[in-house]
Amino acid sequence: MRLTVFGATGGTGRELVRQALDAGHEVTAVVRDPARLPVSGDRLEVVRSGLDDPEELRAAVRGRYAVLSGLGPRGRKADGVTARLTRTIVGAMEAEGVRRLLVVSASPVGPAPEGDGPLDRAVRSIVSAVLKDVYADLRAMEADLARSDTDWTCVRPPRLQDKPLTGHYRTVVGGTPVKGRFLARADVAHAMLSMIDAEETVRQGVGVAY
Repeated sequence: MRLTVFGATGGTGRELVRQALDAGHEVTAVVRDPARLPVSGDRLEVVRSGLDDPEELRAAVRGRYAVLSGLGPRGRKADGVTARLTRTIVGAMEAEGVRRLLVVSASPVGPAPEGDGPLDRAVRSIVSAVLKDVYADLRAMEADLARSDTDWTCVRPPRLQDKPLTGHYRTVVGGTPVKGRFLARADVAHAMLSMIDAEETVRQGVGVAY
């Protein structure tokens, strides 16, 4: 498959690029600073862009089977950056007739898991309060996607870890895994790649966790 990855210099984005190349896909990585991408390969094309202009991105998504985004805020003050940049990507995709889009969101943006105990509910509440701007940004992104013509999937992991790929995690389409507290960025990328052809995830939020 020919894939385009946005946010390719972030933790999840790097894993998306690396795992996609390992699986034999052709990958276009769209980055602000190519020097920050520690991945290389014969099937990798690196495109430099500030993600401000949908017209500039059209060539990067043209003819692609799917687009994957690891974009996300880097601090507590999101300032709407994820929603804004994702709108630019969607604009380019719609102009080129590319439909499949998978993005990283977050567990607290989805519904509360059924069966969580008092401790998990309390932690969820505290985290949601501390990172309220981040989650507001992600909710805005998801709302924009719901209004778009793309075949989107929002992958919603809990707290992310820099640990090796396991390939073993739980997924809940339209929900959140109970007591799902952690997930490695490598496994988030693995989940996103595995969902590209999963019709049941189209236009759905998908909770993922160990």
